[in-house]
Amino acid sequence: MNNRRSWLKQVSLGAVGLGFCQWETFANPPSEKEIFSVLDKSPILLRSNENPYGPSPLARIAMEKSISTSNRYGWNLSSELISLIAQKNNVSDNNILLGAGSTEILDLVLQYTALKKGNFILAETTYNYWTFPSEKLGLKKITVPLTKDKKHDLTAMLAAIDSETKMIYICNPNNPTGTICEREKLVSFIKEASKKALVFIDEAYIDFTKEQSLSNLVIENKNLIITKTFSKMYGLAGARMGYAVAASSTIDELSTLKSSPNLSVSAVSTAAAIASLNDQKFIQQVSTLNEEAKKYTIEQLTKLNLTCIPSYSNFIYFSLENYKKDFFKQLEDHNIMGTKIYEENGKWTRITIGTMKEMQQFIEAIK
Repeated sequence: MNNRRSWLKQVSLGAVGLGFCQWETFANPPSEKEIFSVLDKSPILLRSNENPYGPSPLARIAMEKSISTSNRYGWNLSSELISLIAQKNNVSDNNILLGAGSTEILDLVLQYTALKKGNFILAETTYNYWTFPSEKLGLKKITVPLTKDKKHDLTAMLAAIDSETKMIYICNPNNPTGTICEREKLVSFIKEASKKALVFIDEAYIDFTKEQSLSNLVIENKNLIITKTFSKMYGLAGARMGYAVAASSTIDELSTLKSSPNLSVSAVSTAAAIASLNDQKFIQQVSTLNEEAKKYTIEQLTKLNLTCIPSYSNFIYFSLENYKKDFFKQLEDHNIMGTKIYEENGKWTRITIGTMKEMQQFIEAIK
């Protein structure tokens, strides 16, 4: 219990610390006393691929203004957001379903798949927390190893499909490896795989790339579902806003598994998402800062003789095989929160890209 309380205290302090953004345009600068009273205790959070710069300035204003009307349901706001999302993804409003983060969409698609029983396929290693209830739902999970360079083995995944396969999941860019599928190969894979099963593409990190989303493909393919989130690039992880893009008939089927489609997210979060989509300056700044900090971190890790996988995201996957110290103890001693070992063979771990200052502190901590 004491450990849990300590952890909760650290997380709370970390959340407060994140509120003090480095960009003066985001809010009134806190006093020197406030800064040091918080930052002396708050951990550096490099574990959950969050945006270290917080919500955009426009999103913050929108959230503050929407609080006063939170006594009313956000039907109108939801409709406005759906239209903006549809426009961004080159689809129609009836191709969009909102969720409390992409987590709710992931859970919903798992439930939808379970209605038909059978199995589903995903890579090993990939984002898999949403799959934990699969056995209780009557689904069998089949994993396909990544290639040597930590990419999805699309050929092997296609070969793994059998008569009982109901869904194939691909995280693109992949979490935790940061790798991306070549577009032409992925489009070809979707065309073939969707003839036999539902193809579920998780584009949580697509905004960190220059790649075009596959969302427009859903118009002619009812067996394709794309999920996206405002948690990463847009800095709204705690606000919980995500969505699915799919054929209108598929959206209708998914909606039947929700008592109130599009109303599981708050009016405050919806207002933030609307404002975020209209703040391209913020998105460009975040993208630039992420690339600069990522380049620095990879260069420094390479100097420490640690192998890194080229990253198309806001995190880095690297091997601790040549690291002589206790990596996680080093992080703990310097009040840094990392993740875990994802693959024992090679001792692969992941670190989130924070601000440049945070990444400099991270490198100093592990030297």
